[in-house]
Parts: sequence; C-alpha cells; structure tokens
Amino acid sequence: MYKEVLKKGSYLILTFIVASFMVLGSFITYIPSDIKIFANETKTIKLPLKEVTISVLPERVLIPGGHSVGVRMNVKGVLVVGLEEIETPEGKYVNPGLDAGLQIGDNILEINGTKMNNAREVKEIINKIKTDVRLKVKRKDDIINIKLTPVISVEDNLYKIGVWVKDKTAGIGTLTFYDPSNNTFGALGHAITDPETGTILSVAQGELLNSKVESVKLGKAGTPGEIKGIFYEADQPLGKLTLNTEYGIFGETYDKILNPIYLKPLHIGYQNEIKRGPAHILTTLDGDKIEKYSIMIEKINHQTKASTKSMIIKVTDERLLAKSGGIIQGMSGSPIIQNNKIVGAVTHVFVNDPQKGYGIFIEWMLYHSNVE
Repeated sequence: MYKEVLKKGSYLILTFIVASFMVLGSFITYIPSDIKIFANETKTIKLPLKEVTISVLPERVLIPGGHSVGVRMNVKGVLVVGLEEIETPEGKYVNPGLDAGLQIGDNILEINGTKMNNAREVKEIINKIKTDVRLKVKRKDDIINIKLTPVISVEDNLYKIGVWVKDKTAGIGTLTFYDPSNNTFGALGHAITDPETGTILSVAQGELLNSKVESVKLGKAGTPGEIKGIFYEADQPLGKLTLNTEYGIFGETYDKILNPIYLKPLHIGYQNEIKRGPAHILTTLDGDKIEKYSIMIEKINHQTKASTKSMIIKVTDERLLAKSGGIIQGMSGSPIIQNNKIVGAVTHVFVNDPQKGYGIFIEWMLYHSNVE
C-alpha cells in the first residue's frame, strides 16, 4: 500500500516538473527577441532565461503630408511584362526568352555585359549582336544569368527574344511626411508595383511632382474609387525619389514642404501610443487643397515585424463619404493623426467596404526609409 502511494506520488511530481518546464518554455518563446523602448521612457528589464535586443527609438518630429503628389520613375534595368511567340521566316512560332527560362516579372539588367536602361537599348543591342546573347537578370532577390539566341521576326525583319518590356512608370498618390531636419520625404505607405506583374519596381531615377486633383470616382462595394489628377510644374519637381519599398517611397526634397493645417512639425506616435478611437487623416480631393477628415481606429495589430496592415480604420466624416465614398485609390499615404501625433498612413481599402481600410504604423515607414 505504502509503495503504491509512493509510486503514484512520484508520477504526480514528475508530471508537475514536466508541465512546469513546458510552461517555462512557452513563456521564453513568448518573450520577443527584439524589444523596442522609447527615448522618453526608462525601463528595467530582467530576462535571465533569454537574450534579447533592446532598441531605443528616437523622438522624431515631422511635417505631416496630405498633399496630392505625382510620381515619375525610371525602372532600374527593364522589366519583363509579357512573353510572346515570334513567327520566323520558316513559318515556325518560337519564344527564345520563354525557352531559355525568362519569366514575367524578371528585370533585365545587362545584355553581354552592357547595362540596359530602357526598352530601346534592348532592341538595339539584340539587333546589333544577332547571335547568342547573355542576359544578367534580377528575379526577386536573386541574380541569374540566362543565355539565348534571338530569332528574326517575319513581321518586321528584326531580331527578337520574345519579350515585352517596360522601363518607366507614373502615377498619383499622397505625401505622408516631410522631415525638415534633413529634407527627406515619405509617401504612399506601400510600394509602386508593376500592374501586370505585381513586381516591386527598382528605382533607377525618379521624381516627386506637384499634382492637382481633377476628379474623384466614388468608391462603392466591389468597385474601388479613384482620384484622377494631373501633374503640374513638372519642370520644377518637389524632390528626388531614391527608394521604392514595400512600406512606401522615399527620397530627398529640393526645397521645404509646408502644410497649411500644421505649420509646425508634429511628434510621431509609436504603436504603443495608439488607441482605438477617434483620429483623422489629411488628404486632397479638390485641386491642391489639403483637408482634415475624421476617422475611427477600429483595430490595432501590435507588430514586431513591419507590415502595411498595422491597423484597421473606418471613415466617419460625412464630407469625405459624400465626396469619395470612403478610401479610394490615390489616397494611399494620407497621414493618420491621433492626439496631435503622426501615427501612420492609409495603405489599402477594403474592396467590399470602402468606408474601411488598412493603415501602416509610421514607425515602419521611418524604419525602412533610410532617413533615420
């Protein structure tokens, strides 16, 4: 009897020890490897069971945006946006690019060691060499080399490799911030991508331009709205675009950028400071006039890694709902302000509910802007 009780007791103790280790392991896993604290805070963190990195985030002040801006960009290399078969003089239909392994979304950087800057150069060098060519290609984050042989097209008697390429893009969005301390800017809150391939375009050369809103297409459930505008003073750009990232576009301005609503810079608000509740955005829907519109921050996704979907917002301002139906294309980058701090930017609309959309934390834009 005594031995049986002792045996059961040993099992219970062993079970308790194993369970304790499992709970302890879960707790250690739960502790983030990268902890961010703020310059105006003092914290003592004792974590004897796990090594962590503590980042001290700086205080930042920025001029909020809301300006309608145009973006004109030359792509680094030339982007493959299509593949086509070519009819040869022998009556065959072939695609040298496809056969050699080229894919839509590839970026042709060099042909036979010569850098490619535009579609015209690709055409010229292919027809100059005429025989086997070596392509240096960027595919996402990888660099690959492809060898292929051009063929003569019966259509125009030119040598071709069977690809459609592009080297430029342009569009309209919204400025998020201007940093008066170093004359840098951020806009959009997401990347400029090629509409055919979804590829994030690499910047060879780009400019930020003044833009005026000419008309607004109302957003409805299932049909996103859109801002239509024009560039003006194109010979006097606002700044130089240097970086196109998943979290926004960034660069340097040629002069100061002012905001008529906020004449002085605002502090930024990190994600631990954001609250569910009222806030507002700055955006332009008429000419070049920036206006303030009320929103609600409905959900905050606390994140340790950058994402363009940091919070869910809902437009509550009846003026904005009447003008646009809510969030529409071209409003991406509109700064989100709460408690007199810039906390983020509008990034995406809910297609089936244009009153709602996503916002990115301002800290993610700054972290990926190379301006810190």
